[in-house]
Amino acid sequence: MSTAQTLLLGAIAGLTIFVGLPLGRMQNVSPATKAFLAATATGVLIFLFWDVLSHAVGPVETALKEGRGGRFAWLAFLLTAGFFTGLMSLVYYDTWMKRRRRRAFLGPGAASTAEFEHDHHFTGMSPARWLAIFIATGIGLHNFSEGLAIGQSAAADQISLAIVLIIGFGLHNATEGLGICAPLAGDKERPSWAFLGVLGLIGGAPTFLGTLVGQFWVSEAVSILFFALAAGSILYVVMELLNVGRVLASKTLVTWGVLFGLFLGFSTDFILVAAGA
Repeated sequence: MSTAQTLLLGAIAGLTIFVGLPLGRMQNVSPATKAFLAATATGVLIFLFWDVLSHAVGPVETALKEGRGGRFAWLAFLLTAGFFTGLMSLVYYDTWMKRRRRRAFLGPGAASTAEFEHDHHFTGMSPARWLAIFIATGIGLHNFSEGLAIGQSAAADQISLAIVLIIGFGLHNATEGLGICAPLAGDKERPSWAFLGVLGLIGGAPTFLGTLVGQFWVSEAVSILFFALAAGSILYVVMELLNVGRVLASKTLVTWGVLFGLFLGFSTDFILVAAGA
């Protein structure tokens, strides 16, 4: 398989994320339906959290078992720093944005209005859209690592493995599109196709970029760092989506949605394992 063919297939694996994005334009959605979609997205993301964290921790444990103290310390540092950055950067960013909104509403008179308009111009998006961007960012970090696996397999002439990875990751990305657009379903303002396209590029394009990098450069440390960043950002989004579900619907409905999302995530993973076998 040539480099061009590998890159093309890597791009296709990333572009399947667009399959689920049109759901974000659904209107007149009942609170129960919106809660179920958010819970399903949460289930998919919980699976991805387990998936990326296991990939990040595996090499660190291996270095420890092999008695490679220096290597273990370096990889453990990357794992900790990446996870901390992926999680806490979103927490502090969200806190900063909320402070801006509070100042806009509590400021005196015309200054308050002007500040609010400036803040709205600066953000330009509802909380649901920001949450969709956070989800796409976390998934994008995850997909960059998947792209690295595709590129590295092709570079090592493991063509059958590379093809299996492309098929499996393509299926994964199709379900991830649901996770990205779930907060948008039933939002007051229907997202434009252009906005959905941007979300798809944030979440899916890193698969192509990772494939490109993996073709020419193999680094276990970089893979661990990106997996850890993805795990931290995905954990933040899971907490946000669970809050959404609790407000909109009963615990029973939310739990069924989470279970359904977990089922989707593990199903695509089992297909990948079976094809590899």
